[in-house]
Amino acid sequence: MAYRQPFLHNLTGVFSAPLQAWADPHGQIRDSGAQGIHCGDDRIIRSAVLTVDGSEPEWVSTQVRSAQRVEYVHFVRVASQVADPLMHLTRARTADAQGVAEHIRLESAYEFVVRQEVRLVLDVDNTPMEQVKSGAARRSDLTVTGPQWNWRDEDTTAFLDAPEAHIDYDGGRITLTWPVVIEPGGTVDLNWRLSANDAVAPMVAPSGPALTVPPVEDELLRRLLDRSVSDLNGLRMAAADRPEDTFLAAGAPWFFTMFGRDSLISARLLLPIDTSLAGSTLRALAARQGGSIDPETAEQPGKILHEVRRGTLSFTEGDAGVSLPPVYFGTIDATPLWICLLHDAWRAGLPESQVEALLDQLEAALSWLRDHGDSDGDGFLEYQDESGHGLANQGWKDSGDSIRWHDGSLADGPIALAEVQGYAYEAAFGGAALLDAFGRQGGDSWRRYAAELKDRFRRAFWCSDELGPYPAIALDSSKRAVDGVTSNMGHLLGTGILSDDEARTIAGRLMDATMFSGYGIRTVSTTNGGFWPTRYHAGSVWTHDTGMIISGLLKDGFTSEASALAGGLLRAAEGFDWRLPELFSGHPAHEVWPPIPYPASCRPQAWAAATSVPIAQALGAL
Repeated sequence: MAYRQPFLHNLTGVFSAPLQAWADPHGQIRDSGAQGIHCGDDRIIRSAVLTVDGSEPEWVSTQVRSAQRVEYVHFVRVASQVADPLMHLTRARTADAQGVAEHIRLESAYEFVVRQEVRLVLDVDNTPMEQVKSGAARRSDLTVTGPQWNWRDEDTTAFLDAPEAHIDYDGGRITLTWPVVIEPGGTVDLNWRLSANDAVAPMVAPSGPALTVPPVEDELLRRLLDRSVSDLNGLRMAAADRPEDTFLAAGAPWFFTMFGRDSLISARLLLPIDTSLAGSTLRALAARQGGSIDPETAEQPGKILHEVRRGTLSFTEGDAGVSLPPVYFGTIDATPLWICLLHDAWRAGLPESQVEALLDQLEAALSWLRDHGDSDGDGFLEYQDESGHGLANQGWKDSGDSIRWHDGSLADGPIALAEVQGYAYEAAFGGAALLDAFGRQGGDSWRRYAAELKDRFRRAFWCSDELGPYPAIALDSSKRAVDGVTSNMGHLLGTGILSDDEARTIAGRLMDATMFSGYGIRTVSTTNGGFWPTRYHAGSVWTHDTGMIISGLLKDGFTSEASALAGGLLRAAEGFDWRLPELFSGHPAHEVWPPIPYPASCRPQAWAAATSVPIAQALGAL
């Protein structure tokens, strides 16, 4: 069957991990694509369609109040000699960590009594998220006979509460009916709520504090930060056994779980406004740090994991079948990024007691760089799936076709990514500083490691084309520089692995029209053979990618370039109603407004929302 990942760009939703509800633009939840109410890795309601006297009310407006609340405003037609729409129906949908609810308000300005029947039809479901994501057709065989049922097994329980509604149960369909009488100039309020609990879910709602919006004067930045912080709070999660250690789930709808790389990058981007999230993210991941060697899970001693799920995650990538175990370590960059976050959080003011409590895990992570991350002893960090059913690519560009030569052909692994060498360099220096500061041995050896890596990188990675020199995206299995011109080079900025001249060269290359769309940095240059503006990792613009480049530019002193990129993303944010998506098209800004969406892009996405902070920094607001 063809892979048909549902499009999300025109859907609306409410989010409070582990619960989320996706609807069409008008608020109806239809049996289509990703629409539905989801708890963790399962869709538990596939449709929720509202009618008044047998007809759907006529939508006029959607008001997004926050990540947790959306209001859909409709008009209801009533037989009358008056042409004005004098009856409103507002459907306010909310989400919290325990469930999804709706408050339905009917308001009448008619001078006579209106009698109507409001009906809501719910279809229950038990479709795993990976099947929803693949677009696989599946019909639930659940039978519901009362307000409480189990959607997967006895550990997963849903409960429906609908005061004053008449409820009919018919197999997997639940019908709620409210006969209403609305007095002249009157109002009627109706409510229903679906609560859900997965008793053995590995990830749950956190007990830690929510993020707060930093004060800024600029109205556009304030809108962006308000929406972004609201979205981030909707993505807050914790491990079931450590509810006090909050981290950010990667994104909705597919990634409501712990992701090493995503959670770390998001927390790092947010450091200028919050250090507590960095501390809790570091602890949550350290608690699951690798301790043994297991090719099936890609676990290695000292390694930081990639992803945690309730069960095995299976999907198709190209022609290959991928099957990831519930706890999967297949990532090359999470471990150095963990070290970098620990160092940066310490510099940003994370209490020394919290830093000191993680020093054993720091030493283990540093050892992983040398003992396991460099699998062939050539001095670079590289990856290759050893299980035969894991991820083919294990950097942030993790799709199977993301590592390309300039002519568009795919590179063969093992792959040593350019940006990962920058992360490793920065991690070694930062780790050395931490070891020195807390009286531990080994700082000098890690500074030597970094210096040697810097020399090796300069010799192995630099290429040139008609526009001049640039770092390759990677080294392939034969240690050849894969000469694709990509955004990966931008992640080297601010790491220290570049000389001043090299940093200036990269900054200039990124700002060229072949890379900068006017909204953000394209994942590959328009000169590359594989470029297409809506190719996932080969032409699109990823919000966090540009956000990390902005941060690197600021660290290296390229303030005007950082400001230009921040301005582009701010304009893009306006075009996306202030909710920056995971990624969007690489079409040039002078040709399209608003930006063209990548239709399957997650919104909200943690690192996309967190990019609002470097945007505000680059524009002088923070």
